[in-house]
Amino acid sequence: MPLTDRDRALLAFEAQHPRHVGDKEERIRAELQVSPARYYQLLGRLIDTADALEFDPLLVHRLRRVRDADERSRRAHTARTGSAR
Repeated sequence: MPLTDRDRALLAFEAQHPRHVGDKEERIRAELQVSPARYYQLLGRLIDTADALEFDPLLVHRLRRVRDADERSRRAHTARTGSAR
């Protein structure tokens, strides 16, 4: 399915605001009219699509690497502590 205007807006926003800093959540609400939780949920799904990869391959690859590193870190922490969330 081709990218929607909202999909392109999410990718463009993330490209312009790559770090999670204090005002990013407010910017998400103001500029995209979604909650930060919803933004990250949509972005996470979006970066798994071929259309997003074609639209901005550098951004999508970076976001996938960050997500994968976060997942490995969570798994390692769970293995060390023996607790699951």
